[in-house]
Amino acid sequence: MKILIIGSKTKYSGSRLTHLEHFSYELEKFGIESKIVMDMDFLEKSVSLNLKKKITANKKLKNLLNTFEPNIVLLDNISRLAKTILDEKIPLFLLFRGNYWEQSEWAKKTIYKSPLKFFSVLKDQKLADRIFKESSMILPISEYLKNEFQMRYSKNKIEVFPADGRNESDWIPGEKQKLIHPCVGLVQGFSVWGKTRELNTLQDVMRKLPNVTFYLAGDGIYRDKIIPKLKKFENFVWMGNLEYPNEIKKFFSSIDVYLLLSGLEGLGQSIVESMLMKKPVIASNIGGIPEIVIDGETGFLVNLGDSDQIVDLINDLLSKPDLVKKITSKAEENVKMNYSWKYLAKKFSDILEKNHYK
Repeated sequence: MKILIIGSKTKYSGSRLTHLEHFSYELEKFGIESKIVMDMDFLEKSVSLNLKKKITANKKLKNLLNTFEPNIVLLDNISRLAKTILDEKIPLFLLFRGNYWEQSEWAKKTIYKSPLKFFSVLKDQKLADRIFKESSMILPISEYLKNEFQMRYSKNKIEVFPADGRNESDWIPGEKQKLIHPCVGLVQGFSVWGKTRELNTLQDVMRKLPNVTFYLAGDGIYRDKIIPKLKKFENFVWMGNLEYPNEIKKFFSSIDVYLLLSGLEGLGQSIVESMLMKKPVIASNIGGIPEIVIDGETGFLVNLGDSDQIVDLINDLLSKPDLVKKITSKAEENVKMNYSWKYLAKKFSDILEKNHYK
């Protein structure tokens, strides 16, 4: 059994590649040989007019397919490479990581207002529609995304596969940063406004908790819509992008509470990491987050925009060590059981067997 795994270099840089390598290693234990490549190694920029380069890049992918001869191709994200794979009649499995339709709508309202960029979005939507219709298997990372997908494409084979695994041995509390305590940490990108806008709630939270310092790590195209407002507060520190995973591990080791304020989330991989690092979690009750954060058991869910609820929970977690110990122990146990790469490789192998690919 051979699987070609195609990751996205432009979106995930090295972090997602590292996780795919862990996944690949565990797959071997189930008799599944895998090869990982990055899509940009086989693509020309979409705006390129150099037809010769585009043809050469396409031939490079076809040569790989002919040489490696995969039984299936696992696509880590929507990519133009899918067209060649579908044309070659190779079974395509798509990891469905986010609410594609809602993200597209936000993009058209904000960053893709020009006619040229709007046309680019429509072109991408046409490709995505083909991928959604013709893929042999759709693998949403949460029940929430499965439901979103089935509302639009009900005939596809679809299996929930929470592909945000972690090796517990890689996420152990260790070296710490020098932070001001008590403190709350946030790790978020600012690339989708539907997600990022919920950070505005932090202003009310910080106003009501002047003795708690809030550290925010992350960056993105909507930075200037968020950071200047938050910097007005003396108890706020913007960390910028932290190097992954080492600096992120130090950050998680140092904070007292982890807070995820998001208006749109497929699952929430930073939650998995913070739980392994034994940090109590407060997160928005949105998308796939409730599938990791079981309210009152493995963490706490908060309604969008409800700063009073967030403040009450932060106060509880900072003043009740027994509560923190109870919540973090349960959360760590749940993550180790359901989000280890060993478990996910077994789940993937079972999906292949169930659907007669193995």
